[in-house]
Amino acid sequence: MKIVFLGLSITSSWGNGHATNYRALVRELTSRGHDVLFCERDVPWYAAQRDLPEPPWGRTSLYGSLEQLAERHGEDVAAADLVVAGSYVPDGVAVCDWVLENAGGTTAFYDIDTPVTLGKLRRGEHEYVSPELVGRFDLYLSFTGGPTLQVLEEEFGARRAVPFYCLVDPEAYRPVDVEKRWDLGYLGTYSDDRQPVLEQLLLEPARWSPVADFAVAGPRYPQRIEWPPNVERIEHVAPGEHASFYSSQRFTLNVTRAEMRAAGWSPSVRLFEAAACGVPVISDRWEGLEWLFTPDEEILIADSTTDVVDYLAEIGEEEAREIGGRARRRVLAEHTAERRCELLEAEVAGVMVR
Repeated sequence: MKIVFLGLSITSSWGNGHATNYRALVRELTSRGHDVLFCERDVPWYAAQRDLPEPPWGRTSLYGSLEQLAERHGEDVAAADLVVAGSYVPDGVAVCDWVLENAGGTTAFYDIDTPVTLGKLRRGEHEYVSPELVGRFDLYLSFTGGPTLQVLEEEFGARRAVPFYCLVDPEAYRPVDVEKRWDLGYLGTYSDDRQPVLEQLLLEPARWSPVADFAVAGPRYPQRIEWPPNVERIEHVAPGEHASFYSSQRFTLNVTRAEMRAAGWSPSVRLFEAAACGVPVISDRWEGLEWLFTPDEEILIADSTTDVVDYLAEIGEEEAREIGGRARRRVLAEHTAERRCELLEAEVAGVMVR
C-alpha cells in the first residue's frame, strides 16, 4: 500500500511519546513492503531537539504550513491507499478537513491521546480534531480500548473505533547488560495530573528509603519541585538510550495521566517499552491493566507509598528478573509493531470490502 502519515513528530522524541511509536510503526510497515510517507509540521521546539532528523525508513517531509503541505503532498494524499492523521498535529482540524476532502483511499484518525481528546471535545476545545470530523474518517485508531470505543461510536459518531494500543520496537527495546544504578526509576515528561502520583509512588518512597537510589528522567519539571537527595534528575534520555536506562533500574515506575487512568484501558508506550526491556514494572492502578498484564506475575500494582516500599524491600533479584521476563514475553507476543501492522492491514482491507 501507499500510506501517508500526518503525525505530531517522528524526528524528535523530546517531550512526547509519539515519536518512538511512529518510528516503530513506520519501520515495520516499510519492512513489509509498504510505501510510507510521514509528514511532520516543522516547529521550533522539535527542530531544536531532533534526535532522528532523517529517519531511515520510508520518506519524511517537514512542512511549514497547511498551504505548503497541500502544495508538496496533495498528489501523495490523493494517490494513497491509506492516509492517517494523528492527534496533537498543529492546526489539526484544518489538516484533518484537508485530508478528508482530498484523500483518494481509506482515511484514519490515529489518537494516541484518546481520553484527553474526548475531554477536550466535551469542553468544546477543538485543538486538533472536532466532533464533526470524527465521523468522517473510515477508521478511528484509538490508543484506548474498552468502553471508550463504544463512546467514540455512539456519542461521537465514529464509523469504526479500533483498539490500536501503543506499540514497541523489539529491536530498540530489549534487556541490556549494564550495572544497576537505581532501585526505582521513572521516564516521563512532566504533567500536572501525573505529578501527585509520582510524588506518592516515587518521591515519598525515596524519602522513606534514604539508602536507596532513585531517578526521574524527562523534561518540563518545574523548579518548585523539591527532589529528595537520593533522587537523580535527568532532563532527557534519547530513545537510543532508553533500553540502557531501563536496564539500569531494579524496578521502573509507570504513571498514567489522570484522564487515561479514569478511562482505563490506556497503556502508555513507556509501559510497553520498559516491559520489553525485561525490567519489572510497578504501575498505578487502572481498569483494563489486568487484561494486558497479569498482576503479581507480569506487573506489580501499587496503590500507596507503602506498596512501593514493600516491593523494593521484599522482592529479591531472582523474583524481579522472573517478573520482568514474563512481562517481556507478553509484550513481544501482543504489543509489537508487527502485531499492530497486521491489525492495520486487516482493518484497511475490511474498509475496502465494505
